[in-house]
Parts: sequence; C-alpha cells; structure tokens
Amino acid sequence: MSSSKLIVFVRNPIAGKVKTRLAKAVGDNEALNIYRMLLRHTKNHVLNVNADKEVSYSEKVEPEDEWAGSSFTKSIQKGQDLGERMKNAFRTGLTLEGFGKVVLIGSDCAELTDTILEEAFDILNNKDVVIGPAVDGGYYLIGMRKFFPEVFDKINWSTSRVFDQTIQRINKYGASYKTLELLRDVDELEDWERVRSELERS
Repeated sequence: MSSSKLIVFVRNPIAGKVKTRLAKAVGDNEALNIYRMLLRHTKNHVLNVNADKEVSYSEKVEPEDEWAGSSFTKSIQKGQDLGERMKNAFRTGLTLEGFGKVVLIGSDCAELTDTILEEAFDILNNKDVVIGPAVDGGYYLIGMRKFFPEVFDKINWSTSRVFDQTIQRINKYGASYKTLELLRDVDELEDWERVRSELERS
C-alpha cells in the first residue's frame, strides 16, 4: 500500500443525471457523451499518479466500466450532500485506512493533469491542506494530511462562494495550506467549447 491515496468522485453515467447545466444547451445524450469523455480524460491522468487509487460512485458501483481493472478500488459515496460525502471519504482514508495523504478530485475538469495531481501530493509534504480553485468559485481538488472535518460543514455547495468559504474554515483550524493553479470545470457550453477539440482527440 502506498502512503498516499487518490479518490475520484464520479457520477454514474446516466442520461439526464450528468452535466445537467450543459444538457440545457446540448441535450441529455450529448451531455452524457461529453461526461464520458471527461471520465476518460480523468482516468488517463490519474493512472500516471503514484498513489493508491479509488473511484467512488454517486449511486452504485459499476463493475465493468472505464474504471474496471486492478488499478482502482471502487466504492459508493456516503452522505446526504457533497460535503458529507467528501468528509466521509477523508475520514475513511486518513483515520480508518491510515493513509498519510489523501487527495480527492471530481471528474469535471478537462484541464487537470497528472503533473498537477503529483504537485498536490508534493505540497502535502509540507502543508496540511492543498486546494485547487476553479473559475466558477468552487474547487476541483482538495487534499489533506490531517483530518479537518469542519472544512466541509455549512458550505453553500454549487455556488461561487464554495472556495472562499472553504478557505475561511481552513484558516479557522489554523491549518497550513497552499493553492494550486486556477482551472475551469466543464459545466456550461462555453466551458465545453474551450476544451472540445482536445477532449475529442483523446
């Protein structure tokens, strides 16, 4: 077992349940196709990272999908909202499983690379928390070497306040942290058009 764990939160790929904001512009089926491209992109970069790897599904484990094989363990996210689900993932990784570093990402960022993921783990050699801010005011990555559960409490999820509120909670703990570069998730048509040609080639 590595001392580091990388968790990928994914949604089960079902038309009408993924990329719902984007679907308003391109339709449910095309939004599903785009999400599958994002899953492939994420997997391709995650595979290059030196860490134990887990893919965690929103609803149910998919035994035979993009993540099949020995490289990934599989789980189901546990909790009523995103904050509770992330909190439980970090609790399991850091306290129950005993990893020294845990990094969690979603599967919506076409700009995320294995180099950035490796940088996140490197930062955790010296900082308690690492966080990757997203253009929309959220974040695409968060990592910890100590468990700070309140970082996920009372956050206005899916708003432009998520990153700022999270930083406030990190500071309240007195935890040390460092931010990664600002990246863009694919949520709206404009986001998709920025990365479309690259993703379609991959």
